[in-house]
Amino acid sequence: MAFGLGWRLHGDGGTPAPGEVVRPDERLSWGRTAGLGAQHVVAMFGATFVAPVLMGLDPNLAVMLSGVATVMFLLITRGRIPSYLGSSLSFVGVAASIKAAGGSVQTVTGAMLVVGVVLLAVGLVVHALGARIVHAVLPPVVTGAVVMIIGFNLAPVVARTYWPQDQWIALLTMAFTLVAMVVMRGFWSRIAVFLGLVFGYAASWLFDRVFGEINSATASGEVTDHNRVDFSGVGSADWFGLPSLHAPDFKLSAVLLALPVVIALIAENAGHVKAVAEMTGDDLDPELGRAIAADGAASVLSTSVGGPATTTYAENIGVMAATRVYSTAAYFAAAAFAILCGLCPKFGAVVAATPGGVLGGITVVLYGMIGLLGAKIWHENKVDLGNPLNLVPIAAGVIIGIGNVSLEFTDDFQLDGIPLGTIVTIVGYHVLRLFAPPHLKSEPPLVDAAVPGGTSEPGGERA
Repeated sequence: MAFGLGWRLHGDGGTPAPGEVVRPDERLSWGRTAGLGAQHVVAMFGATFVAPVLMGLDPNLAVMLSGVATVMFLLITRGRIPSYLGSSLSFVGVAASIKAAGGSVQTVTGAMLVVGVVLLAVGLVVHALGARIVHAVLPPVVTGAVVMIIGFNLAPVVARTYWPQDQWIALLTMAFTLVAMVVMRGFWSRIAVFLGLVFGYAASWLFDRVFGEINSATASGEVTDHNRVDFSGVGSADWFGLPSLHAPDFKLSAVLLALPVVIALIAENAGHVKAVAEMTGDDLDPELGRAIAADGAASVLSTSVGGPATTTYAENIGVMAATRVYSTAAYFAAAAFAILCGLCPKFGAVVAATPGGVLGGITVVLYGMIGLLGAKIWHENKVDLGNPLNLVPIAAGVIIGIGNVSLEFTDDFQLDGIPLGTIVTIVGYHVLRLFAPPHLKSEPPLVDAAVPGGTSEPGGERA
């Protein structure tokens, strides 16, 4: 099973008995395996197409490439780490910032491609030197701060771009999404963002019928009378066809803005590998480098043709926890379904017509959750913020990141927001640690809880 293929049949291939576990190198009957694959597709579907919508990318392409990326990940990790790779939400704020500075979607994918290359290189280094290098360079106090900066830096995007397009739809969508996340149980709570998008879409269509057109800013910023839902592009879209592709464009300012996300992706992969290890009972620390490298390679492939960067999905880890079926055969089946779904342009046109107010209601929750995952890392790793060594560099970096403080070097080059806050956090922490008195320098804990799903209770949200 050098590439994770050639599964043994578990028992007679039927439904496992209570308490039984289907290991990664086993499978159920192909019919049941296909059913499990479809369940994995549904679990990942919401976030996988919401992320490209928020970044202005083609959701059809993102869904299709998530299948390709998953196959790639499973082969590189030799079938030892059952995981699904979907669109990464960690780049949503970066994409908004790049566009606000005049960048295009090509610039966004170019920046993500460079991040993918760096992530691939980090994975190779970790594979050669061992997992402890991750814990030494990125202790939880630093990782948590960077994730917090990435999330909270997005607040102005909600306040100035999405929410003003339709404040009442945004409010209703936000309220429904909150209820779906907290009140609903099991699988439904895992796709709460997707359900919120569907609710907001339906509410917008109803408002058009009851109240008529709205006078507000469109996504381009132009204030005009318009319907909340515009289906003009849906009717002309084909039922079957290849998604639209584009080549990336590289700009140094955009790359510097995106690079801090590498830290979040490393932490995310570490957390997910730990979660899978706890479920399967396998020692997967030696595989961490392969997992990070595989995610980086998949991101490079996806962004090189115009898709989003990828990451392992906690939702699918949650599905495994619920079913106790860890078979990678189910993930190959899920990948096949995703590729087929991505070949329907009409679906992409429906998603592209999502009203701005709906995105406002979803992002106000989502961006806040991304930021608070940083606090989750601190809490789960018992980071002592009463220690000045932890508190001082983190305080400075977080305020710089959230406030979008800038440092101008030339008329054409400056660091601000996410990259500047990240640099201050990482460099500040390690430099101060060199000179701090011994009683402030207790050994930092390992990165056990990462973003997201980095605990033994998988199924958290992604950054």
